[in-house]
Amino acid sequence: DRGREKTSQARCLCGIRSFFNFLLISDQIEASPAEFVDTPKFGRHLPDILTTAEIDRIIATVDTRTTKGIRDSAMLEVLYSCGLRVSELTSLRLSDLFFGEGYIRVIGQGAKHRLVPVARDKIQRYLEKRRSARSGEEVVFLNNRGGQLTRVMVFTILKQAAQRAGIDKHISPHTFRHSFATHLLEGGASIRQVQEMLGHE
Repeated sequence: DRGREKTSQARCLCGIRSFFNFLLISDQIEASPAEFVDTPKFGRHLPDILTTAEIDRIIATVDTRTTKGIRDSAMLEVLYSCGLRVSELTSLRLSDLFFGEGYIRVIGQGAKHRLVPVARDKIQRYLEKRRSARSGEEVVFLNNRGGQLTRVMVFTILKQAAQRAGIDKHISPHTFRHSFATHLLEGGASIRQVQEMLGHE
């Protein structure tokens, strides 16, 4: 009646139900008054989709005169063109690169492996320029200290590039992945092919 958002209603109802369930379990009441209260229904919002032109604009804003810029450009291109999760990108290792065959090996959720075609030029240029990795560090994309990039750093790099490109959509690394899948489908790929590329069951 107060016009609260459905998500707020659902969150409050969850707490109320838990409270009355506790009272039931501890024999303080005989029935829960929340038992027959319906949870509000709300649909999931689909993430924003970027066009290929917008993705090109985002990547083009990166200043590739520095090693950091070369890294960021390569990283954003791989994130989109391979449809990677951000965790898959940050954990990509040198031993996962098979440039002779034209693909990378991606270790996804549940330690499942998949092979994804890759354009190697930007990664190769970055590998030639990048600083030395910390001892025992095998990951491809390094931070300024020679260690593994964090998810937050990737998110920040992407956000800043999108702002420079003048794109005001809600963008995250997952937006690139969702756009990649959409563009594959629009290009005639089957749902099954897209699932395989994304590492879905």
